[in-house]
Amino acid sequence: MRYHLIIPAAGSGRRFAASMPKQYATLGSSTVIEYAMAPFEADVDCASITIAISADDELWPALAVRHPGVTSVTGGEQRAHSVRNALRSLASHVRADDWVFVHDAARPCFTGADLAKLKYALGDHAVGGLLAVPLADTLKRGGGDPAQVLETLDREGLWRAATPQVFRFGVLLPALNAALESQRVPTDEAQAAEWAGHKPRLVTGRADNIKVTTQDDLALATAILAARESLIRTTPHEDG
Repeated sequence: MRYHLIIPAAGSGRRFAASMPKQYATLGSSTVIEYAMAPFEADVDCASITIAISADDELWPALAVRHPGVTSVTGGEQRAHSVRNALRSLASHVRADDWVFVHDAARPCFTGADLAKLKYALGDHAVGGLLAVPLADTLKRGGGDPAQVLETLDREGLWRAATPQVFRFGVLLPALNAALESQRVPTDEAQAAEWAGHKPRLVTGRADNIKVTTQDDLALATAILAARESLIRTTPHEDG
């Protein structure tokens, strides 16, 4: 399954409450965005990587020297605009049925195992799909200040959407164009595809594929990655 990867990274990360956008936060010996890219950089099926950054991004150039195969484009006001800009930059050398992966710059805990699972599940799909996790928690609708419970929601059939989200180029770009031209801004690629009449496939992913939004999330991501490293070091390996 040959594919092109897009990483929208033009957001300012206001909720992260730091001097830099969350994707550039230090995570171990690297950064959040570099961890997010790593499974794709190691995958022979990844044909290209395009990152959409803000016009005034002064941090990506310093990292770019470590990732010479990664192309950057100027992002847009919101995620959908950034992804569309990146898709347009690919238009001259992709076909309508080529695959495009879109992955959050702030999801550093995505694994190669989930990448392989996505490729296996969607390889012959006509439209595409996304990683998601079935909801296990009880859901409450709240309101007021201070907040109080207004009702308990039925979680049956509800999923927590994650990334990567994977679509045929000829599905995703027209879907985003149609949405934005009608003054509707989808929160993710799957919603744009839904609005265009498609039914993306849900692929169950790992619950620890978290998105770093706050400083607490960064601490959790650090713990997840450290636990994985510890498990690798302590797992016996057969010789030969």
